[in-house]
Amino acid sequence: MQLYALGLNHHTAPLAVREQVAFDPVRLPQALVELTQERAVREAAILSTCNRTELYCTAEAPDVAANWLAEYHKLQPQKISPYLYTLPSRDAVRHMFRVASGLDSMVLGEPQILGQMKQAARVAEDAGTLGTFLHKLFQKTFSVAKEVRSTTAIGANIVSMAAATVHLAERIFENLAEQKVLFIGAGEMVELCAAHFAATKPKRITVANRTPERGEALAARFGGDAMRLDEIGARLPEYDVVVSCTASPLPIIGLGMAERAIKARRHRPIVMVDLAVPRDIEPEISKLDDVFLYTLDDLGAIVESGLESREKAVVEAEAIISSRVDGFLHWMESRETVPTIRALRDSAERMRRHEVEHALKLLAKGEDPQRVLEALSHGLTNKLMHGPTAALNQSEGPSRTELSELIARIYHLHPGE
Repeated sequence: MQLYALGLNHHTAPLAVREQVAFDPVRLPQALVELTQERAVREAAILSTCNRTELYCTAEAPDVAANWLAEYHKLQPQKISPYLYTLPSRDAVRHMFRVASGLDSMVLGEPQILGQMKQAARVAEDAGTLGTFLHKLFQKTFSVAKEVRSTTAIGANIVSMAAATVHLAERIFENLAEQKVLFIGAGEMVELCAAHFAATKPKRITVANRTPERGEALAARFGGDAMRLDEIGARLPEYDVVVSCTASPLPIIGLGMAERAIKARRHRPIVMVDLAVPRDIEPEISKLDDVFLYTLDDLGAIVESGLESREKAVVEAEAIISSRVDGFLHWMESRETVPTIRALRDSAERMRRHEVEHALKLLAKGEDPQRVLEALSHGLTNKLMHGPTAALNQSEGPSRTELSELIARIYHLHPGE
């Protein structure tokens, strides 16, 4: 059995593909049982989020798990194979460490993924599919993630336009959990911003988009709702934060619309972030007293200041992970000798019991205790030394030399001294 990590994520597959292989949390325990009972898979855990579906397992071959994933979701294997990655052994361990540490996330350094991985481990353990090996791997994964977060600034720096957007909003609203956020557009930038804002658990998330279906799909990922673009004017007063990034050639929010919204809000402040080129929000709006309007240039300055810190944090995090991967692989390799060690100890224990039983019989007959102890120690020594001694006597040529050197290393002998 070998360790494998396989799956697809936001780097390799579009949302339309990712959603087809997502797992229903309610059915996940039964899915794990089916995977380990019906296939050549010994241990298994499944991580299923909006950005990734990954299987961590010990199996005879990765194709077994990959084919099961397709069959479970009633898909042809070729439907997902172009997007699927399969990572064996070292690569699998490294990948899990990076995922838990937030280095593989859409939002670099985001902490939610660690909690999601812990939940995946709990579900697998409750389902009875988390054996000794994967249990050890998950515990090590959590330990590495904690080390990365506590010793580097990976989660502290503003490293993207999306993170900077949240930072600017937090300048005005201390607690975003009490605010309502409107996203205009449903492209990649808005998707990233929505992921960042969702982490702050705002009171409401709404997506307005030219194509309603796409807006609804994005909103559903973050537990929000959707609206049409032509509804923005009437509903703008509801929102405390507005983030816009569309390909519209004309502004979507004009000065008059913003003035009416501020009046309806009774001059409660509103943060607007315009990430579009050309602009979605008329620049004159920035002159309104209760509107805090930020542009790409404002965000760029914040990101630039955090760039050096981010690069340093990522380098430090990767170094920690590489070191811990080596440590875990050493543990993996050491497990291969466990059966031999167990057999060796069992053999020694049988010899010990035999000699003790013989000694007890002699003592029961009234033999001198000192002579009995001497006989016990000699008998045990002879039995323990018989195997290596006989092997040396029976070997010849180079094999005798190799065996002699091996025994000298095992017993810390120095024959030439």
